[in-house]
Amino acid sequence: MKSILKYFSEIFYGVKSLLGGMRVTGSYFFRPSTIVTQKYPENRDSLVMFDRFKGEVVMPHNEKNEHKCTGCGICEINCPNGTIEIISKMVETEDGKKKKAIDKHIYRLGMCTFCGLCVKTCPSNALAFGQEFEHAVFDRSELIKVLNQPGSQLEKGVE
Repeated sequence: MKSILKYFSEIFYGVKSLLGGMRVTGSYFFRPSTIVTQKYPENRDSLVMFDRFKGEVVMPHNEKNEHKCTGCGICEINCPNGTIEIISKMVETEDGKKKKAIDKHIYRLGMCTFCGLCVKTCPSNALAFGQEFEHAVFDRSELIKVLNQPGSQLEKGVE
């Protein structure tokens, strides 16, 4: 007797949750002005992504073509699947000392899982997420990007 009562109470609970879901769907059907779905291909020019959107990883540069990356390699170490590779070189400073600087900061977009560990763990906040999201290409080699711009240097005061 107890199992039959349990059986019918589970059926009642299932029907109740089904009607609750259908009520939400029905309200969107009868009030289409409240729908927040964007018509993507048509609104490509006016589309603005959210601030917390995780697009591709970028290295912001200022107007003097300077970046904040010191080449420490923490982002490369924390990347779970080897998406980031930093190629560094030794540069001589004005006072004659040798200092490590990045030659290339390579980012493989096709391998990235967008976990955000590289951006979170960067001690100099040199990496950020961009707003670009259209990455369909015919050749995978186009998904390999060099983040530092040609001729860019380390920003003054960042070490």
